[in-house]
Amino acid sequence: MLVDYQTARTLLVNQGMPPEQNSDALITRLKQGQPPIPGQVTSILLALKVAFEELRDVHELERELVCSLYLLAEESRRLFEAGRRAGVPWPPLLDEDLSRITAAVRSIFVGTWQG
Repeated sequence: MLVDYQTARTLLVNQGMPPEQNSDALITRLKQGQPPIPGQVTSILLALKVAFEELRDVHELERELVCSLYLLAEESRRLFEAGRRAGVPWPPLLDEDLSRITAAVRSIFVGTWQG
């Protein structure tokens, strides 16, 4: 599945900073104690790789994208941990998936692939 940068960017913004009506966004689902939709994390990881390739040599990133990336990396982890403490039965691989998202976001910020 090939994705262009604009599609990847839109997906990342919608997953990290979802509009109110997007109840299927990763951040929204985690906030509600719900696991990701099947294939959702894979789509996010693919979009992160596409964004990395496009932005590798860019020295300035736009605020909306940066905010979304930050929320995908940090807020998703915080929500996961809060859910874990509250007894949410997260899928077994979600912890690893969130670590992969964080590594991919770090890669975009650093300019070198970390995963």
